[in-house]
Amino acid sequence: MKRMGMIFRAKANKALDRAEDPRETLDYSYQKQLELLQKVRRGVADVATSRKRLELQLNQLQGQSSKLEDQGRKALALDREDLAREALSRRAALQQQVTDLETQHTTLQGEEEKLTLAAQRLQAKVDAFRTKKETIKATYTAAQAQTRIGEAFSGISEEMGDVGLAIQRAEDKTQQLQARAGAIDELLASGALDDPTGTAKDDIAAELDRISGGSDVELELQRMKAELAGGSSSSQQAIEGGAQDGSQQSQQSSPHKFDKQ
Repeated sequence: MKRMGMIFRAKANKALDRAEDPRETLDYSYQKQLELLQKVRRGVADVATSRKRLELQLNQLQGQSSKLEDQGRKALALDREDLAREALSRRAALQQQVTDLETQHTTLQGEEEKLTLAAQRLQAKVDAFRTKKETIKATYTAAQAQTRIGEAFSGISEEMGDVGLAIQRAEDKTQQLQARAGAIDELLASGALDDPTGTAKDDIAAELDRISGGSDVELELQRMKAELAGGSSSSQQAIEGGAQDGSQQSQQSSPHKFDKQ
């Protein structure tokens, strides 16, 4: 059970660490400090209010004490010693209350000064924390952006990793298709596969077609040469035949001339 509890806490800690954003944590801490500062300020205001209330009570009691003193003097002036004694007794009781209130007033004034100083120090601390918080947040954001850019360039980020895997799969499929097409062409050329369309020929058929085509060309060339050679001999024979006829006609016309002479 202890081991399971430790594993569970370790998993939970890792999940929390992955989900935690330092910027959000800093903002939350700053918010808590502001709330604490607000409480201290409210405490200072409450103490100041109590001190002010004591001051009002002191002023009121001092006014009553002065009034009783005047009444006692007037009673003595009228030979009313009993009334003067009663007025002085009441004044003494009020004076005791004044003394107690003055003590409380001094205590509250000291507490107010302490709280005011604490509020000022806390305010300075909160301001310093705010500046540091913004600096840390800016640095963290810049580092995070730099890390993402580096991961994108290196191809180790999740997004670029998916793109790289897609490209690799496409290249593998392309190479597989090219290899399959080449294999089919080789099998068709070797005659291992039959082509139902009759367009594909093996190496032997292609060689026979090439030889047959070459023989036809050679035969056609020889025939044309023979025709040209035959045409040239006929022309030569016609020329020679014409010359012989001309000479015979000359010989036949010459005897007639001699006879006339």
